[in-house]
Amino acid sequence: MTLSVLVAREEDERLRDLPVVILTTLGAKSGKIRKTPVMRVENDGVYAVVASMAGAPTHPVWYHNAVADPRVELQDGPVRQDMLAREVTGDEKALWWGRAVEAFPDYAEYQKNTDREIPVLVLEPAAHEH
Repeated sequence: MTLSVLVAREEDERLRDLPVVILTTLGAKSGKIRKTPVMRVENDGVYAVVASMAGAPTHPVWYHNAVADPRVELQDGPVRQDMLAREVTGDEKALWWGRAVEAFPDYAEYQKNTDREIPVLVLEPAAHEH
């Protein structure tokens, strides 16, 4: 799945087709289902989502939703999976941050443009109890 995104900078403005996945969370305050397109960052069936909000001073709402209830759904193309989200830190965050910047180089610029540390959440398949 791709999403056409207009990337505007002082030196250039262009339309890019970027690989995205759909993250479904439960609203922390509303309790309603929320779907958000996020950049696709994947490695061996494990995904990461970056709470950049394009370098805004606050975290995106979906981040707060996933922290409040880490049971999320991820749709990558036609495939939907129940996942568990967890925020990563230290070396694990550095590893996933590198993968994220490789997938979408603008993340590095977003981090430079904000005073907050941009969180990275890893999404791993949820174990289903029968």
